[in-house]
Amino acid sequence: MIRAKVQRLGTFLAGMVIPNIPALIAWGLITALFIPRGWIPNEHLAKLVSPLIMYLLPVLIGFTGGRLVYGIRGGVVGALATMGVAVGSSVPMFIGAMTLGPLGGWVIKKVDQLLEARTPKSLEVLVANFSAGLVGLGLTLLAFTIAGPFMEALTLTLGAGAKRITQAGVLPLISLIIEPGKVLFVNNAINHGILAPLGIAEAKQAGKSIFFLLESNPGPGLGLLSAYWLIGKGEVKRSSPGAIVIHFLGVCRR
Repeated sequence: MIRAKVQRLGTFLAGMVIPNIPALIAWGLITALFIPRGWIPNEHLAKLVSPLIMYLLPVLIGFTGGRLVYGIRGGVVGALATMGVAVGSSVPMFIGAMTLGPLGGWVIKKVDQLLEARTPKSLEVLVANFSAGLVGLGLTLLAFTIAGPFMEALTLTLGAGAKRITQAGVLPLISLIIEPGKVLFVNNAINHGILAPLGIAEAKQAGKSIFFLLESNPGPGLGLLSAYWLIGKGEVKRSSPGAIVIHFLGVCRR
């Protein structure tokens, strides 16, 4: 029961990020090309990097999350709430977008259900527009004043922890969390909910990040499956070669 809920959460998080991968690729190319450490540094074009990562990408993810919950109306309100948390923070708000976007969609969905039986037919369009506008206003202000600083502190804390792990030279130990997550099918939650936001925040400054490669790294999984194949017993040993093939097919698909 718990595993099924976590798996659904991972699928939902992936559903917010995957449609926006083209925008992430475009931002990544602009960053790699034009920042001072880039391939062809350009001070003027590098001005695109910060607005894209600080505002456009979080808003796109927030819109997608709201739309998954409640269609276009949910997406619009989710985007408004995400804009509040993005402006209210000094770091890229991908974690905030994944939280405020679906929340905005859920809130306007509940408001519509509440008003549906109480709205005269002749006023449906007017009420629908004003209700979404007022809900969006309230969520934007709350996100800007409360959620923004909180999400910023959370992101900085996660980032500091990840940096300490990297500096200590024990980054491979993260696989002790990621690999069991793959077995439980929660790797999407780990990848898109934690590693990708940290990687994007780091890439904003350095132009690259190791965090993008951790979840997709086939090495730990190959080592574990190979150990089962070589020294395992019974059904585990017999099924390991097929599992290795499926493992690498999954990596190639990603």
